[in-house]
Amino acid sequence: MWNSDCGPRLSRRLFLKASAAAGGGLVINVALGPDLSASAAADFAPNAFIRIDRKGLVTLVMPQVEMGQGIYTAQAMLLAEELEVAIDDVKLEHAPLNEELYSHPMFRRQMTGGSTSIRALWIPLREAGATARTLLIQAAANAWKVDPATCRAEAGFVIAESGERRAYGELVDIAASLPAPSSETIKLKSPENFKLLGTAAKRLDTPGKVDGSLKYGIDAFPVGTKVAAIAISPVLGGKPKSVNEQAALAIKGVRQVVLTDSAVAVVADHTGAAKKGLEAAAITWDEGPNAHVSSAEIVRHLDQESGKPGAIARSEGDVEKALASAAQRIDAVYQLPFLSHAAMEPMNCTVHVREDACELWVGTQNLSAARFAAATVTGLAPEKIIINNHIVGGGFGRRLEVDGIIHALKVAMHVNGPVKVIWSREEDIQHGYYRPYYYDRMSGGIDEQGNPVAWMHRVSGSSIFARIAPAAMTNGVDPDGVEAAAHPPYKLPAIHVEFKQVEPQGVLTSWWRGVGPAHNIFMVESFIDELAAAAKVDPVEYRKRLLMDNPRVLTVLELAAEKAEWGKPVAPRQGRGVAVQFAFGTYLAMVAEATVESDGAVRVTRIVTAVDCGLTVNPDTIAAQMEGGALYGLTAALYGAITLKDGRVEQSNFDNYLPLRIEEAPHVATHIVPSAEPPGGIGEAATAAVFPAVTNAIFAATGKRLRTLPIDTNELKQA
Repeated sequence: MWNSDCGPRLSRRLFLKASAAAGGGLVINVALGPDLSASAAADFAPNAFIRIDRKGLVTLVMPQVEMGQGIYTAQAMLLAEELEVAIDDVKLEHAPLNEELYSHPMFRRQMTGGSTSIRALWIPLREAGATARTLLIQAAANAWKVDPATCRAEAGFVIAESGERRAYGELVDIAASLPAPSSETIKLKSPENFKLLGTAAKRLDTPGKVDGSLKYGIDAFPVGTKVAAIAISPVLGGKPKSVNEQAALAIKGVRQVVLTDSAVAVVADHTGAAKKGLEAAAITWDEGPNAHVSSAEIVRHLDQESGKPGAIARSEGDVEKALASAAQRIDAVYQLPFLSHAAMEPMNCTVHVREDACELWVGTQNLSAARFAAATVTGLAPEKIIINNHIVGGGFGRRLEVDGIIHALKVAMHVNGPVKVIWSREEDIQHGYYRPYYYDRMSGGIDEQGNPVAWMHRVSGSSIFARIAPAAMTNGVDPDGVEAAAHPPYKLPAIHVEFKQVEPQGVLTSWWRGVGPAHNIFMVESFIDELAAAAKVDPVEYRKRLLMDNPRVLTVLELAAEKAEWGKPVAPRQGRGVAVQFAFGTYLAMVAEATVESDGAVRVTRIVTAVDCGLTVNPDTIAAQMEGGALYGLTAALYGAITLKDGRVEQSNFDNYLPLRIEEAPHVATHIVPSAEPPGGIGEAATAAVFPAVTNAIFAATGKRLRTLPIDTNELKQA
C-alpha cells in the first residue's frame, strides 16, 4: 500500500463516493483534502470530479494547473488506467475556484507547485477510476442478473462471461443509483497489469496548442474588454510622482489613465494605443527608501552575515574536532545570484469589478491566494470572487505569487467593465519575485585515505517560508532553505548544517523551479567534487564509496556514468562532470560533457540523466521534463543573473537577460530506472542537477573550480 508524505491516509469509503448527476449519468467525487469528516457527514464535498455521461464520455475536472509539465495527460492516464478506457476518451476541464473541493492535499490550498501533482494524486485518481469501474460492473451484473465477479471492464465496456457487453454510457444511470462500494471491493491494479501507465502517451493538450483552441490567460477577452499597459515603480517601494495625463489621453484609442500606490496604467481600446499612451505619460517617480540598493551592497551584507552562526538544521558528530584533526581541510564560499523566471507568457490578468462581484480571467498556480487578494482589494466577500483559471504559459513558481493579479485589481477598480492588464517583457523581468541570492560557507575534512571526516554547511539567504508560511519555520530554520543540504545522500560521519536568514533590501524573493534543492545541490555536489579532487579520487568512484548505504542513488549514478561513457578519454579542454541528488521524491544522476574554448566560452555538448522517479506514468513526459529542466538550468548557469544598481534591476529583456539559443542546446539523453515504488516529482529535478554537473565538467576540462554562477568566461580564459 502506498504511503507518502502527502498527509494522513484516507479510507476509501471517505475518499470516494458515487452520486447521481443532475442531468443523468455517473459522477465519481474524488476527495483530496486531508480532513473530510465534516463534509462526509453533510454532502461529502469532494475535491475533484469524474463525470461519465450517457454517451460514455469521461470528464476529468483537473484540480491542478497545466503549465507545460504534462499533468493533463499524466493524470488522465491515472484515471483511464483504472477505469479501463482509452486516454483519448477522457475530456479535461479546469477545476473552478473551490477550496473545499480542490485543495491540494499537501498544501491544503488550491495551488500547483513543488513537483507534487502526480505524487499527490497518484492514489486519488486511480481510486476514482477503480470505483467507477466497480460501480459500472455492478450495474451491468445487476442488469444481467449475474455475479459481478464473472464480469470485467475493457475499453469502455463491461463484458460478461457469456461475451455479452454493454457500453459504459448505457450503465451510468443504474450505476448512479448504487450505494458506494466498500473499500474491500475497490481493487487497484498491480503494476504488472497496467496497460496504459508506463507507455508513451501523446499529450492531450498538444492539438489545442497547435490549432489555437487552447486558451491561455493572455488570450482571455470577455465582451467589452479594454487593454491596459502598466508601468510599475522601477524601485521597490516607490510611487508615481508626476504623470502627463493629457499627453496620454491625446493618443487615439486611450480611454483613461489610472494611478495606483506604486504604478501607472493607461487603459485603451487595444495594446498599441495603451503602450503609446504609457510612453507619452512621461512618468517620473518618487523612488522611496531603496534607491541606493545595489548588488554589491547586498553581497557585502551576505558576506558579513554569513560569518555569524545560523539556526541549526542538523548536527551529528563533533565537526569542529573532526575538522581540526583532519589530514586535509577544505574551505569554500559558494554563491548563486538572483534569478528571474522569464516565462514566455508575461504576467497578465483580466478583471471585471462589479458592485456585487469580481470576475478574473488569469493563469495562476495559486487560486487560493488569488481569491484572497481579490477579496482584500475589492472589499467583497470571498464567495463573490469568480476566477476563470487558464492553462499557464510558463510558471516556474512565478505564478505562485499574485502581485500581477493585485496590480490588475487596483487598475480595474477604476475601470467600468473588464480590463486586461498586460506587463511588457521589461516590466516582467524588472518587477519579479526573484530566486534568492545565496551565499554559502562550506568546510570539509578528509582523512589520509581521502574519506570525509567532517562536513559543515551554512546556508545564507532569504527565507521564503518566513514570509508566506512562518509556522513552517522550526527554530529559525527554513525547511526549503536547507532541503538537500541538511540530508545529503552521502555517508558523512560528522555533519553540521545551519540556516542563516539574510533578507536583501529592496528585493522580493520567491520560488524558482525548485528553490531549496536547486540551490543546495549546486553547493553539495560541487563541494563533494572538491573533496574528491583533494583525495585524488575519480569523482564517480568517490561518490560510490559514500553511497553504499543508499542503493537507489547508487543505481542512478552507475547508470548515468555507464551511459555517458564515464572514463572514456576526451579531447583537450573537454571534460565530464557528475552530480547526484535525492529531491522532490526522485533519485537522479546527471553527467554533463563540456568544452571550454581558449577565450573562456563554454559549450555543453551532452547531458546524460538517469532517473528513478518511482513508477513511470508517461516516459515521454519524464524525458521532456529532463530536457526542459536541464536547458532551463543551463540557461541560468551560463547567463542568468539579476543585478541591481541605484535600486533598479539592470536587466530588461532577452537581449541582456539571455535565454539559451537553439544552437547552444546540448543533446539530452534520459534513462529511466524501472521501479514499482510510488511516483516522485519530475518537473524541477533536472534544473537542480545541471548546475554542478556543468561546473564539475568545467573543472575536469580546465582545473578551474567555479564557485559562483553564472559562469564567468573571463575566469576560464587562462585556465
